[in-house]
Amino acid sequence: MKFFLDTADIAEIREAAALGVLDGVTTNPSLVAKTGRGFLEVLAEICELVSGPVSAEVVATDLEGILREGRFLAKVASNIVVKIPLITDGLKATRVFRDEGIKTNVTLCFSPLQALLAAKAGATYISPFIGRLDDISHQGMALVEEIRAIYDNYAELETQILVASIRHPLHVRDAALAGADVATVPFPVFDKIIKHPLTDIGLAKFLKDFEKVPGGLGIS
Repeated sequence: MKFFLDTADIAEIREAAALGVLDGVTTNPSLVAKTGRGFLEVLAEICELVSGPVSAEVVATDLEGILREGRFLAKVASNIVVKIPLITDGLKATRVFRDEGIKTNVTLCFSPLQALLAAKAGATYISPFIGRLDDISHQGMALVEEIRAIYDNYAELETQILVASIRHPLHVRDAALAGADVATVPFPVFDKIIKHPLTDIGLAKFLKDFEKVPGGLGIS
């Protein structure tokens, strides 16, 4: 499973990229607004830092507007993926972009049939929002499992499942178990995945025991 970072914070992206496990970045208007910087400025910097896919979301909701904004965003960098809401005109735009060779991330997916339509329209990625479903007492991960089962039934569907609205490490684990292609993770969750109390306890014991080794590593 690929790891994307769900952020527009340059410092967070730098830190995650330094680990060597970052495959891409997803952004949205809310995340960019938090930076207090210009949209294109932030987007261009992210694309320089990350060689993998960088999702940039349109704000238009009509077909002409989505096409205009998507084509503009796709020119910012070669690794831009145009993020489109799962609405009627969004699906129409997805088909047009597929024919034009522009990659898309169809977002705000909350049902398996929405995901099926997005795949048939030619979406590169589909983003089921599992945390928001959990918030209203639905099983968000069940949606991922259903999408995976449907996509696996039809070899012609090449859309990748990009699990979004992740709230905690268990979401990441369950997404991997369900066969998701990508998990896009907020930095605080990403940081928690690395850490485990038993790792810290074990390391502390090893270091303490090593203090008793005469001469240490022998490196001068």
